[in-house]
Amino acid sequence: MIQLRPLTAEDAATIENWPKYPAEFDDLDYALRQDGWLAEFQDRPNTWLFSAEQSGELVAFTILATTKVGEAEFRIALRPDKTGQGLGRIITLQTLEKGFGEIGLTRIHLIVRKNNPRAIQLYHRLGFTLRGECHKDVNQKPAHFLIMDLQQDDYLASRTIAKTRR
Repeated sequence: MIQLRPLTAEDAATIENWPKYPAEFDDLDYALRQDGWLAEFQDRPNTWLFSAEQSGELVAFTILATTKVGEAEFRIALRPDKTGQGLGRIITLQTLEKGFGEIGLTRIHLIVRKNNPRAIQLYHRLGFTLRGECHKDVNQKPAHFLIMDLQQDDYLASRTIAKTRR
């Protein structure tokens, strides 16, 4: 069972000491480190940082960072040894529930690297819609991203359909 809770300073220190990602995800490793995502977002107003625990063990963190009224950018990072186990789907769904439910967001958007087909497929399955592409420099290297989003109404409709199928 996965539990999402607010991220603590102790969690941040633990995350910085996680092992490196495998070569396939090497370009994502910066997100975990001292000047990574947590440093970028920890003091930003209207930003929610969550830790994901499995059996009391920290396995991931997520971020919802307000970009406009009612809208937030989503980010997720799994502990390197936990990739490919289906945890990304569960943790993303829990974060969407917090965003659309407790926080009251109407739109959640993200960017995902074009060379990360597993993540792209996951976001499509969860109802995210492709909205475009962008290019950014990350750690002085060019990176190519897809822009995707999910509207609250679409999320709620997909949940209703899923419940009726059970």
